[in-house]
Amino acid sequence: MTMQRIRFTYTKGEPLKWIGHLDLARVWERVLRRTQLPVAYTKGFNPQLRIQFASALPVGCRGRAELADLWLNEPIAPAQFAAELQPKLPPGIEIRDIHEVDLHAPTLQALMWAADYVVQILPEGAVDVAQAVGRFTAAVQVLKQRARDGKTYDLRPLIEDLRVEGTDDEGWVHLALRVSSRPGATGRPDELLEVLGLTDCARRIERTQLILAAEPDKSAGRPRDADAALAFDADSEREPIAKVLPARLTRTGWGGFD
Repeated sequence: MTMQRIRFTYTKGEPLKWIGHLDLARVWERVLRRTQLPVAYTKGFNPQLRIQFASALPVGCRGRAELADLWLNEPIAPAQFAAELQPKLPPGIEIRDIHEVDLHAPTLQALMWAADYVVQILPEGAVDVAQAVGRFTAAVQVLKQRARDGKTYDLRPLIEDLRVEGTDDEGWVHLALRVSSRPGATGRPDELLEVLGLTDCARRIERTQLILAAEPDKSAGRPRDADAALAFDADSEREPIAKVLPARLTRTGWGGFD
């Protein structure tokens, strides 16, 4: 039996943004069972669908270019894969790209390096989004406490890029955000908004890109082959990773920043 590993890019749109990761995985399992695709399952008393997702999308966020790997028991052409799968998908999920991956390539989770988001904020009252962003990016350390275990961590290095893109005609402030998504060093947009004091404002969050390292690297810092890192988005299947902005000098006496 000749197996095949398919990597596909898909959207998670507005109708599904409040569906959690585990529920979304169940959606994929039900959908794939309704197709004629030769999907592979694990062995044992409780066979599981052989599918892996790159990174769980935070609840309430849309995803423009999510990534998953699926194992098949026999090879199939990407066009045939899409033709069989797309009609079975619920509203909010659309297949954007399909290609074959080596069976022995590292897992998506091991390759995850960073993620790009577009965040839209509708300020209320005297909230100054640009000022909050400026104070955060000027800090070299932003200590925060985890709710689940009470441990303190530094949020600042997990936010690799943050800038104000502008304000639209309806008053929404658009932010461009890149967070670290390495194993053990993952930033989240909701944690950032909490530190910025914007949790009470209306918001729209969309993950637009997942950035993979060329190969797994457990060490801190840039990927082993940063220039060959892969960025997956809706417009470009592969493009070089942008350089991480260096941390700037801190301002003292503001919020919890040191």
